[in-house]
Formats: sequence, structure tokens, C-alpha cells
Amino acid sequence: MIDFAAAHKIGAKTVRSIQKEAKMLGYDRIVPVSNFEYIVESDVELDDSVVVEPDNDPPLEIENPSVDVTAAKKEAAEMLKSRAMDAVLKGKLDIAINHLTEAIASNPKSAILYASRASLFVKLKKPNAAIRDADAALKINVDLVNGYKARGLARAMLGLWEDAYRDLDLVSKFDFDEETSVMLKKVKPNAIKIQLHRDKYNIKRLELELEKIELEKFASMLSDGEVINIKSADEMASKLMAASKTSRLVVIYFTAPWCGACRKVGQLYTRMAKENQKVVFLKVDIEEAMQVGLEWNVSCLPSFYLWKDGETVDKVVDIDLVSLEKKIAELLASVSTGNA
Repeated sequence: MIDFAAAHKIGAKTVRSIQKEAKMLGYDRIVPVSNFEYIVESDVELDDSVVVEPDNDPPLEIENPSVDVTAAKKEAAEMLKSRAMDAVLKGKLDIAINHLTEAIASNPKSAILYASRASLFVKLKKPNAAIRDADAALKINVDLVNGYKARGLARAMLGLWEDAYRDLDLVSKFDFDEETSVMLKKVKPNAIKIQLHRDKYNIKRLELELEKIELEKFASMLSDGEVINIKSADEMASKLMAASKTSRLVVIYFTAPWCGACRKVGQLYTRMAKENQKVVFLKVDIEEAMQVGLEWNVSCLPSFYLWKDGETVDKVVDIDLVSLEKKIAELLASVSTGNA
């Protein structure tokens, strides 16, 4: 038999592991699971054989339990309760409810009277009325088991499976009767399915939120419209990873202080960066970042490498910026066509 609490812990543990991973990566905007209130129950196959049409009768007045109740009124209420029980034995539930309503008017401090009327509304398949009375009973006496039982049965009739399970599971720990047992067998599997379904959606939403935040973080590492000066191999690797994660085209310009031809490139390269804001423009001084030049096997300057999704897709040598701009435009166009 599946344990409801254990089933929930499986999903909750997975959710917590995602949240922990997010915090380790420096993300602190993950929405807690308790905020995930959406769940499409129509996606889950449930046993709704006990569900009834909700009752829409005008609610009976809930009396003020703080009023003073005399001994005479308490006695009158007990007499009316006795008449109600006699009517129940004769199958006259409507008459029994009328007697209990009068009894409540005499003694509104009695949680048992409200719970008794709630149980009759359950028998009449009027779950909304039963829940109102059960709530009133539990407001007076939070420990009244019959109040939880009536409310649990009524909630099951409305398809409120998780709420019904909580009430009936509590009842089963103190006063386990056949009626509660039968309904629990209907309610518990539905409650478990819904909880597991919710956990699945919670995990998916956390994953999407984490992915979104991760993309935002990587995007923040790339200065749109600006040339990024690379100082080390580690910095180069981090920028390329950020570009890959955000599906950006990268242009890498290799230069050096002694490169005379490179002096003509600087301002033009800066202009290209401003005109192509979604392209990442990197600049590598091979004397300052010698390891990068060696890793990329740079043999002449200036050199321009076009990089996308983990690999070099093209290369332009010398100061032919017209060809470079053309290649950038072609690559961007191919990306747009591929996404269309």
C-alpha cells in the first residue's frame, strides 16, 4: 500500500534538491513549493464515484456561540436532540434536521448539535451544508472527532480529495468505523495521485524557473553592444559557455600591441558590436592572454574567429571587415531561418 506522506516526501525531496542546487549556483529567486497552487486535476484519472452535485440551499443561520445559555435552554436542546434521533430512526431526516435546528437555537454553544446536523446533511447528500455545520462544530470544539468525520465525508462528496483525506485520516486514528474506512479507501488513492501530480508540476516549474534564472545569469555575463576584453583562458571559457547557453554567435578578435594592421580595426570593431547587439564580440590581446592565443592556434594578426554552439564556424584573416560583417549577417540569417 502506498503511504500518502511518503509519496509526498518523494516529490518534496526532489524539489528541495533542485532548490539546493539553485542556491549553490548563487540563485535566490526560486519560488517555494508552497506557492505552487496550480494543478490540472483533469490530467489525473480519479475515482469520482462518491461525488455528488453540490447543494445550493440557502445556508442555515449559524447561531452566536458566545451567548449565555441557561440550564432550561440546555434541557430544551437535549429534548429536541432526542426527538431528532427518534426521527432519524424512523428515516425522517428532514424532521430530524428541524429538531436539531431548534436545539441549536436553544444551545448554540453545543458543538455536538452542529456535528449531528452535519452528519444528517451528509446522509441527505448536501455536502456544502454539512461542511458549514462541521466547521461551526469545530470552531466550538476543535477536538470533536465527529466534526472531522462529517466534514471529511462531505468534502469527499465534493471531490476535495486532499482535504477529505486529512479529515478522515485524523478520524481513523481516534474512532475508526466502517463508514470512515470505506470512504478512506476511495479518498486516499485520489489524494495520493493528486499530490504526486502536483509534485511533478512543482518540479517541472522549478526546473523551468531555474533554467530561466540560469539564462538570465549567463546573459548578464555578456555585455550587449560592447567589446569584451579577454584577460585569461578561464575568462575566455566562461564567456564562451555563457554564449553557448544563450545560443549567441561569438566573434573573437585576436590582436597584439605590435600589430600595426590591428590599429585600424579597433574603432570599426567597436562599431560592429554596437550594430549587432545580440552577437558577442570578444577581443584577445595574445600577449596579455598568451594561453588563449596558443589554444586557438593563432598564426597571424589580426584574426577573427566566428564561434557558435561549441565550435568555430568560420574565420577571417587580415582586416577584411567587410567580409566579416557579411559572414556575421549570413550566420544570423541562418539562425533566424532555423528558428522559424
